[in-house]
Amino acid sequence: MIHIKSKEDLEKMKRAGEISANALHYGGQCIKDGMSTYELDKLIHDYIIKNGAKPSFLGLYGFKGSACLSINNKVIHGIPSKKEYIKEGDIVSIDTGAFIDGFHGDNAYTFPCGKISEEAEQLLRVTNESLYKGIEQAVVGNRVGDISNAVETYCRGFGYGVVKGYTGHGVGREMHEAPEVPNFGAPHRGPRLLAGMVIAIEPMINIKGDDTYTQPDGWGVLTRSGSLSAHFEHTVAITTDGPVILTKPTII
Repeated sequence: MIHIKSKEDLEKMKRAGEISANALHYGGQCIKDGMSTYELDKLIHDYIIKNGAKPSFLGLYGFKGSACLSINNKVIHGIPSKKEYIKEGDIVSIDTGAFIDGFHGDNAYTFPCGKISEEAEQLLRVTNESLYKGIEQAVVGNRVGDISNAVETYCRGFGYGVVKGYTGHGVGREMHEAPEVPNFGAPHRGPRLLAGMVIAIEPMINIKGDDTYTQPDGWGVLTRSGSLSAHFEHTVAITTDGPVILTKPTII
């Protein structure tokens, strides 16, 4: 079932989104050469708690961190570890969620650690741009497939692979709600977008190939090709005035 949010619900979701966005970008500011993903996760966890919210991911389906931290060819769902270290030149995808006043905010961003390759820079730029191509289609009367097709068409234009095993989703009182929001597919298909819907649009894009596989831990998802992958995400409200991004950071 797709849940339609009231104006009061959306105000609460703005608060959840703001905390999640600020935690995400605070984490990005903290990234440095030699840092463990466990240390980065602890900083993000403490930021969310300090701001009166709870980390949405902690314990979700048994997840053992407050943020998903995925480096280089790891697409999503990286578990923070004391044995995994970030190095100069890496790209680090951070996915955070915050729960407050009965609602979740959910967002992701892929950050560079220091100077990265031109190939990595382009991947980050294009994936982030594809997110906004999708958001442009998040208007009343369109269908989910219009978002999906906009993301895929843009990224395929650069020869990139589009992850198909994982999708965006509805967000609200639960972290994952209907509908699914794929990053691929035909336009004019799927559920109709209605005012009051809230969805997470989250392109997961690989430099080479669509295929992925899951690590033995059952969590980390890596590119089959071994190529770099990027992940960007916003929680977006569908309104009569157009799409409203609920996960805009207010810290610099």
